[in-house]
Formats: sequence, C-alpha cells, structure tokens
Amino acid sequence: MTDTQLLKLPAPAARYGTLAGALIAFAGTFLSWTYTEEFPGNLTVNGYPGGLQLITLTGALLTALLALAALGTPGLRWLTPGGPHSAVRLMALGTLAATLYTVIAIAVELDGLIALDPGAWISLVGSLVAVAAAFGLPDDTPYDPQPGDTALARLTHTLKAPAPRAPARTLPAWADILLIAVAFGLALYVFTYGIDIDSANSELFVGYLILVALGALSLARAGLFRRLAGLTARHRAVGLAAMFVAAICFPFTQDNDTYALIGTNILIFATVALGLNVVVGLAGLLDLGYVAFLGVGAYTAALVSGSPQSSIGVHFPFPLAVLTGAAVSLIFGVVIGAPTLRLRGDYLAIVTLGFGEIFRITMNNLNGNSGPDLVNGSQGVPNIPDLELFGFKFGEAHDVLGLSLGRSGNYFLLMLLFTAIVLLVFHRSGQSRIGRAWVAIREDETAASAMGINGFRLKLLAFALGATLAGLAGTVQAHVNYSVTPEQYQFAGTAPPNSAFLIAAVILGGMGTITGPLIGAALLFLIPEKLEFMQKYQLLLFGLALILLMRLRPEGIVPDRRKQLEFHENDQLAVPEQRLTGENAPEAATGVTKAGA
Repeated sequence: MTDTQLLKLPAPAARYGTLAGALIAFAGTFLSWTYTEEFPGNLTVNGYPGGLQLITLTGALLTALLALAALGTPGLRWLTPGGPHSAVRLMALGTLAATLYTVIAIAVELDGLIALDPGAWISLVGSLVAVAAAFGLPDDTPYDPQPGDTALARLTHTLKAPAPRAPARTLPAWADILLIAVAFGLALYVFTYGIDIDSANSELFVGYLILVALGALSLARAGLFRRLAGLTARHRAVGLAAMFVAAICFPFTQDNDTYALIGTNILIFATVALGLNVVVGLAGLLDLGYVAFLGVGAYTAALVSGSPQSSIGVHFPFPLAVLTGAAVSLIFGVVIGAPTLRLRGDYLAIVTLGFGEIFRITMNNLNGNSGPDLVNGSQGVPNIPDLELFGFKFGEAHDVLGLSLGRSGNYFLLMLLFTAIVLLVFHRSGQSRIGRAWVAIREDETAASAMGINGFRLKLLAFALGATLAGLAGTVQAHVNYSVTPEQYQFAGTAPPNSAFLIAAVILGGMGTITGPLIGAALLFLIPEKLEFMQKYQLLLFGLALILLMRLRPEGIVPDRRKQLEFHENDQLAVPEQRLTGENAPEAATGVTKAGA
C-alpha cells in the first residue's frame, strides 16, 4: 500500500494552493468577463456578478470552504466527515469545468478569445491553480498499485473516499431537525434556481448542470449525504414532513406559471416512473409499453370529465373520474398481463412493446372512418375542462396567505398529493410479504417457484398495480394538458413521458429504490425542456448518456445495497461483511433486506 499524491507537492503547499486558487477564481467573478451584453447574463459589469459568473462564484466559494475544512479550521471540520481531499478535488474540478465552459462559450458566440475581459482569465487561472493544487493533496484512501493499472485507474482512485466517521458528539433533537430543514431548504433553492432559468439561456443551464453534478458528487465524497441520511433515519417523520413542505413551497416561489407547469409535468412523469418501478424494479419485468397505461387513464378521464368532444357525454365528479381511470387501467393491465406474463426476458419485452404501439394505433383509428368514432382519432379529445373540487377551481389563480398560486401551481399541489399516495403504495408494497416475493422472483424466478411462490399470480399483481398507478397519474395529466392525443403516448420521442424515457428514469435513478426514479424523472424531463438546442440530437445524446451510465455507474444514481454488491462485487472481496446502521447506512432497496425471509 502507498499513500501518495497524484502530483508531487508538499502537503501544506497543496492545501494553501487550493485555497488560494479558489479565492482567485472567486475574485475574478467580480470583474467584467466580456465587453458586450450580447452574451446572455450580462457579464460586463464590475463588482456585480451575473449569469455564469454566479456559477463560478458558487463553485469557488464551496471549494474554499472545503479546503478550509481540510486544513482543520475550527468550526468547519463538520463539512468533511468522509473524504476531505477527494471532495475538494471534485468541487475544484466542477468550478474549473464551469469556468472553462463559459470561456469557450464566449469565444464561440462572440469574436473569439479577444472578446474575453481580464475577469474571465483571472477566474480561469485561479480555478486551474485550485485543481492542480488539489491533486497534490494526499489520497483519502491508501493506493495499492496493481499490475496493469492505467493512468485512469490512478486518477479514479484519487476521487475515492472512506466511509464517513461517526460524529464526535450527538446533537440534540432540535438541532437535528433544524439541520434537516436547512438541507431541504437548500435543495429547494437549487432546484428552483435551475427550473427558473430561461429556456433561451441554455448556456447558463449547462453551467448550472456541470456545477450541480460535480458539486453533488463532491458533497457525497465529503460524507454529507450519508450524514443527512442518518439524521432523516433518526427523525423519519420529520424528514418526510420536510420533504413535502419543501415541495409544497415550490409553486409559491414561481412568478411565472410556465415554470410551475414544468414542475407539475415532472411530478406526473415521476409518479408514472414510480409505478413502472414496481414492475421493473421490484418484480423484474421489462415493460416497454408502459406509457400506454398512462394513456388509458388519460383517455378515460377525458371521456368522463365533461369535454364537449367526448363521445360519452357524461361529467363525473373528479374523485369518481380518478377511480374510473385507475379501474380501467387496472382492467387493461390484467387483460394484457394474463396471456403474456408467462413469457420472460426479451420475449416479454417484445410483447409489451407491441401492446404500447397497438394502443397508440388503435386510438388513431377510432375516428369514425377506420373504426368507431370514440376518441376522435388523431385529433384526440380536446377542451377538457379544468377541475373543481369542493368548490376550489383549479383553473383560476388564488391568493394563499398573501402569495399568488396560479393554475399550474394548483395542479402541482394536486399532483403532489397523488405522488405521496403512490410513494406510500410503493413503500408498503415493497415492505410487505408480496414485495419480498417480487424481489425473489426478480432475482431468480425458478428458485422462487421452487420455494412455493406462485410466480405468475404475483407477476400479474405487479403488472396490474403498476398499470393502476400509471392510470392514476393519467387522469390528472388529461386536465393539465387540456387535451389527449395518441401521439403523446409513444415508445420513444423527443419529449417525455414515453416508454423509453420512463425505463431510463428508473434505471438512471436506481431500480427498486424510492428516491431514484424521482431524481431520474426530474433530470430526464428538465434537461430536454431547458436545452432546446438538443431537440435535433436528443435521442443520440440520450443513447450516449445511457452508455456512459452503464459503464460508469450501472447501479444508478441512488443504488440499493444489493445492486451495489452485484455491480461492484470485486470491491467487496477485501473487506469483511459489515452491517451498517443509522447514519452510515446507504439507502436500501425497498424490501431487499427481507428478500430471503
């Protein structure tokens, strides 16, 4: 074993060099970066950072704080209970990447490098110094060189961190609750900042994504996410309340109803992804036509909610319309699943893909010419009225405690309630005896059958439950969008929700977990929405991203313990089995800990 730096620098020089580089980058953001206001964000003002300058400023400030924590500064050592040096390296890399991206964007969009003012060069040099010095810091974990190790393997090792150390003392309950509230408040602010970026200012959103991605990885290496997980585990009710309070506050922070609509669509997408997670994540059934169940719920709600173009001509109250949409989706799930779920693997995937396309084509043909005039064919069912529930009109703006809540905000809160219901159903199902049987079927259906588990019946139950949850979300989607058309429910397209994106959201976030699909759905909806220039190349970039994910982190962003061991088995050979509890325990898959019971 060797404990060396990647770059041979004296440890004090590396520590202070990182801090100095971060402060130089920070100072450069207060100077002009370009001479013209043609570049988005107005980077021409001295003493007042704006646009992408704020991204570099934030990254440089966080790098400086982590560097001070690595120096052992009193009052800051709590920032790095895990790996202090790997956290500094990643944050410095994020600052450099965001700054370098800005410099390149200015040079490309304007008159080349001559368009750059001194402030940009100062921040770029400072971030370069911070990165170079950070890689001169000692590794957080000992390096054991192996024959055939590449430079990439050595570089990757410098970014590894040990498990977070236990806190020196236990904080009182009120302090734990305060920290949970602050953490969720910061998460709300970061999310709101990203969603409020104008779609025309794609440069700022790319810089935001760069810093958020590397910054989140840095904080994970520092051990702060594990520490927060420990706090929420000790105060589970408080953690859940804080999460939902932060979500409830979101629409009240939006002056533009368009951004609240983005949040509503993210919740719809995330709720459907959670329903698919029952089928794919827990039961292990690859369903490539799942978006059709969302369409079944949406079409059912459109037909029974009083639309003038509805062929049925009835107007159910919204609770009854929701139950009708969920029930019809359930029936479709049973009817489709009963004859197909005896298939496995690729064969099942092909059949479900066919069902999804059959649904879309059938809706197109129900136009009065190719078939009965039930859903107006390709024109769909338009003019779906806004909801009115217990006298509350969702189509009108309301003042709540002096804060304005628009139409999209109303539907956001309604969809948040539906998401909470789906989360509860997923959690309770996964922790139940049936959930453990699903996990057993997912891992080895033959062995599960040998142990007396009725695989077909339980797979059909998972399929039906997933269809019901998708139909539930579809009933709200119909009212949010005012209309329902067949082209909204494709296998793959340039905008979610579609079956390919739903599968990707589950895999990207982490199969079998609760928070994983929520994060995956938010990313896959928000990124295409903000980066309009990606529209022509979206599917290409989407495929490349999945390839990189499968290569670098196949278990997903929020993996369960079983998937981590499955994909990184070699990493576990040299350490004894440990049972982690409390704040040192990573998020476990729902139902996995009892799978062998």
